[in-house]
Amino acid sequence: MARLKGVDIPNDKQICISLTYIYGIGRSLAQTILKDVKIDPTTKTKDLTSDELLKIRDEINKYLTEGDLRREVNMNIKTKMEINSYQGSRHKKGLPVRGQRTITNARTRKGKGKTIANKKKA
Repeated sequence: MARLKGVDIPNDKQICISLTYIYGIGRSLAQTILKDVKIDPTTKTKDLTSDELLKIRDEINKYLTEGDLRREVNMNIKTKMEINSYQGSRHKKGLPVRGQRTITNARTRKGKGKTIANKKKA
């Protein structure tokens, strides 16, 4: 297994797909990186030479990924919470931030449903 930015990327997949295992790299950025280092996106990760891996590693270091990106996102959320913006207050309450409905379908943010005593179903 190749290791880039502290993440093990799978050997049996194409390098374009394998790069997406790194936080902050999606399909389009992976293709851009491979175009810049002149590597075919359809090559399997196990077929890359150590020189090619080194080129990919150097190119990835130009972008904000993994720990640095996670830290920046968390700092942005904390800043919103400190200034008491609408989004910050939604983060504090554990509710959906981007305007989704909450009367139904908000279980991912709200957690497991709480039963209310003496509430009858209609």
